[in-house]
Amino acid sequence: MRLLVSIQLEGFRVLFISFFCYQICEVLEFKTLAFALRIRMANLPILQFEDKILETVNQNPVVVIIGETGSGKSTQLSQILHRSGYTKSGAIAVTQPRRVAAVSVSRRVAQELDVRLGDEVGYAIRFEDRTSERTCIKYLTDGVLLRESLSDPELKQYSVIILDEAHERSLNTDILMGLMKRLIRLRASNLKVLITSATLDGEKVSKFFSDCPILNVPGKLYPVEISYSSEQPKSYIESSLRKAIDIHVNEPEGDILIFMTGQDDIEKLVSKLEEKIQSLEVGSCMDALVLPLHGSLPPEMQVRVFSPPPPNCRRFIVATNIAETSLTVDGVVYVIDSGYVKQRQYNPSTGMYSLDVVQISRVQANQRAGRAGRTRPGKCYRLYPLAVYHDNLLDATVPEIQRSSLAGSVLYLKSLDLPDIDILKFDFLDSPSLESLQDALKQLFLIDAIDENGTITRIGKTMSELPLEPSLARTLIEANEYDCLTQALTVAAMLSVEGTLLPGRSKSSKSTEKKRKHPPSELPDGSGWGDHIQLLQIYELWDQTDYSIDWCKDNNLQVRGMLFAKDVRKQLSQIMQKIAKGSLDVRRKERRRDREHDYKNLRKSLCVGYASQLAERSIRHNGYKTLGFKSQLVQVHPSSVLREDEEGMLPNYVVYHELISTSRAFMRNVCEVEMQWVTPILQKLEKLNVNKLSGGSNQPVENTQEDQNIPKKEGLTDDSSSRIQAARDRFLARKANK
Repeated sequence: MRLLVSIQLEGFRVLFISFFCYQICEVLEFKTLAFALRIRMANLPILQFEDKILETVNQNPVVVIIGETGSGKSTQLSQILHRSGYTKSGAIAVTQPRRVAAVSVSRRVAQELDVRLGDEVGYAIRFEDRTSERTCIKYLTDGVLLRESLSDPELKQYSVIILDEAHERSLNTDILMGLMKRLIRLRASNLKVLITSATLDGEKVSKFFSDCPILNVPGKLYPVEISYSSEQPKSYIESSLRKAIDIHVNEPEGDILIFMTGQDDIEKLVSKLEEKIQSLEVGSCMDALVLPLHGSLPPEMQVRVFSPPPPNCRRFIVATNIAETSLTVDGVVYVIDSGYVKQRQYNPSTGMYSLDVVQISRVQANQRAGRAGRTRPGKCYRLYPLAVYHDNLLDATVPEIQRSSLAGSVLYLKSLDLPDIDILKFDFLDSPSLESLQDALKQLFLIDAIDENGTITRIGKTMSELPLEPSLARTLIEANEYDCLTQALTVAAMLSVEGTLLPGRSKSSKSTEKKRKHPPSELPDGSGWGDHIQLLQIYELWDQTDYSIDWCKDNNLQVRGMLFAKDVRKQLSQIMQKIAKGSLDVRRKERRRDREHDYKNLRKSLCVGYASQLAERSIRHNGYKTLGFKSQLVQVHPSSVLREDEEGMLPNYVVYHELISTSRAFMRNVCEVEMQWVTPILQKLEKLNVNKLSGGSNQPVENTQEDQNIPKKEGLTDDSSSRIQAARDRFLARKANK
């Protein structure tokens, strides 16, 4: 018995010592990581210019810093300014164009400073805030900083604002530059603004900011050997596959970074690579790990990309242009550049979006090549001829502000309520087209965000407080009036998910049918009203399963998207409660609801929110003509659940979430609305005067004599009542034909 007790006590002692040693090792490992990071930091080129940077920043309110790839600007500038005492008078804000970059860079800086993420160093992105009162270095998306300026136009909590990766020319970064120019005049004595990039046109930005100084920081790049294809490949996916396998079999160790255009192409190439690698002869080459990298990737998948590979293993990283500058993946020696990128384009004359695969710019091509020379000499394989690089590629990427809908941005500028801002004359680094600005103003007028004189309304102010596109924000406000906010919040959350939630049945889903715990239920069809109602019904069914992951999988729904929608809905509910000071009832009501009544009120709310996105069906077929600024023929997207009547005809009037251009012009996410809801919107058009809407004088702007006749030019009659009567006549004609 004594021996047994002795053995047990000895066992506890060994266990305790082992646990204690494990804790020590864990701490030592963390300290070793921090030490290794500090050693690496010491070798970063930007630190050699620390004194020069501080001297220039101290003497100038605005400084442009061109830090080449590998210089350490994204992680070190904030720390340099922190060490010199700038955080004593306010926090340092560092903006990033992408959510993934804001999160990953803040994590890196927290590690280097040996602090917990969310304390001294944190990040803020849409629907996620990892900061505290102690945060003195804050990484955030440019959109979040714009939203913060609504409550604090002078951004008094910050002593330094760094606009990083400015060369990407995101829409929000361009607006921020215009606001920073104005803000510097107000806070010249206690605000520093740094514009940083690897490939920015420094002279242009310097001139914009009254010839501010430019600092050039060399990068730590090893030589990169660039190879070109002899001809343009028929398929950049197949060409990338062949080149990647050739590198894997014949080249020394080193990871391979492959640039693709989007998530679909990435998933195709990842699948093909895995299949091809498995077919290689055992022992003919090292092991391989294939990893995707794109903005929609779950956090746990993103972490895998930044973790070092196992010994004797090569990583294939298949990425979008997010890996050009926003993120740095260590270990990359080989880069395969497809030469293409997927760009979202908006045409203000048609109100239509297109997602086009276009050629990259020379700036982007050089950025991609630079990824290969971060840790040692590398190679970049461009899957296009040298002549294409010189003759076909643009010098720089077209700024997003010149290819996007500006309704949200104009609403933001109007929300600042600054009397000296005329939207049509706002000082942009690269001005958008006059047509784009006018399109935005007209959209905002139709949804009651601004009045006929261009003054922001109470509704517009409330809309600006919601982190949603203006149409969805307006829908929520109207839904509160119609007592269907609960349903509208769900629809808004589901529409906020990137990509599609309903990918349809795939081969893999059929093959796993037998493995499911229970067969998939029949997904709702929107009760004939359309896609918005279907999204609502799907979410309500999911709610009844207590948000079961298995239910999503069994019904082939995107699990991550559904979880994201759930989180967005919760946060939108909290925001709406805060806006209305707790007077809104956004909880599910216990009393029995009339579903048909709720659906009708929701459709009314959507009609008000999407007043500029209405369409009327043709008399004899199911084609539609858009109503509003410029009529055009469109069709309902094939994926829509909008239901035909017994005669095979679709509803007379619909509201759509967006117009997209693929093989034809399609309305996506479509819902039936009624004529009596559309009539007041058509009546508003006669009050439209775009010069008054801009916030400037009622005089025509320069060279815009024809702008006074825009309604007539774009197909609007001078007397909107005649148009309404014409709509009534068409409606009665269809009714008579039935």
